[in-house]
Amino acid sequence: MAKLTCGFIGLGLIGGSIAKALRASVPDVEIIAYDVNRDSLALALREGVVDRAPDGIGESFSGCSYLFLCAPVQKNDENLRAVKEILSGDCLLTDVGSVKSAIHEAVAAAGLEDRFIGGHPMAGSERIGYANSKASLLENAYYILTPASSVPAGRVEAFRRLVEGMGAIPLVLEPRLHDYVTGAISHLPHVVAASLVNLIRESDSEEGIMRMVAAGGFKDITRIASSSPVMWQQICLTNGKNISDLLSRYIRALKAFQETLDRQDGEALYRFFEDARAYRESFADSSSGPIKRSYSIHVDIADRAGSLAHIVALLAERDLSIKNIAISHNRESEDGVLRVEFYQELSMAEGRKLLEDAGYIVHSRL
Repeated sequence: MAKLTCGFIGLGLIGGSIAKALRASVPDVEIIAYDVNRDSLALALREGVVDRAPDGIGESFSGCSYLFLCAPVQKNDENLRAVKEILSGDCLLTDVGSVKSAIHEAVAAAGLEDRFIGGHPMAGSERIGYANSKASLLENAYYILTPASSVPAGRVEAFRRLVEGMGAIPLVLEPRLHDYVTGAISHLPHVVAASLVNLIRESDSEEGIMRMVAAGGFKDITRIASSSPVMWQQICLTNGKNISDLLSRYIRALKAFQETLDRQDGEALYRFFEDARAYRESFADSSSGPIKRSYSIHVDIADRAGSLAHIVALLAERDLSIKNIAISHNRESEDGVLRVEFYQELSMAEGRKLLEDAGYIVHSRL
């Protein structure tokens, strides 16, 4: 069996995480990478994740079995022109962008449709760059595949198995369906979250009372508004039609709710919230989605000197990294005085057990 060789154009958070997952799942894989950030490449070479790091997109990539386009979306046209000159007929081309129709159009214009499968790993982190990449980022995350119609079924199946081997959950979709789905469950929620935050900013008093008490449920549902404005600008520009269509439906739904509210129709109000509650509770919790989960617990602590320090010391002794820790002054929608957020689900579970074993009452919410 021929040795697997994988190339990466761009080696940031996602590209680096895929490279590390490949290294873990296919130990003898050869990985070649190019990135404008030479420090990232130097680190990847030192870690043994990357075998070769050429100075540009050239013949070094001509023997690749798979070539991953992981550079920023606005570089795709330029990079496609470069790889077209050196791509062998046996190489499968893929990308990692969160909008698929635009890249499929660019690939078709470049005449590379018969060897392209769009890819979208539904995973991410607030921390960016190769230095923060990790193989576990893909574990149990949906990895959407959008093969061009001319790609043979056998090549699609081979790539699906490769993705599955990295610990991700492959899901094959048509590009336009992918963009509509992610527009609904990822892109629109980011627009709504940012709009809610801006509404509070514009409605707040000079003393900033709303900002001061904005905690609990409000912080939960607007957490994603802290995402990169550059990334979301690009997503809105490339998936604008779907977002606009969904936004129109959402506005109509809000207007319908406003009419129900103005009528003071108690039965309709109950159905509105009950239907949402029931559907929300039907969501599977076994895999990652496009919006990053928050791994947090809420702990009941006494208001006395040393209480907070004791909890921090317990977690530190077990080498559990804490992402954030704060006192919840607004607890209308959550239990527990102290909110502790972790970077990983495993750390959250270990932290919860550790604190419960120490006699603390711990709450967590899905």
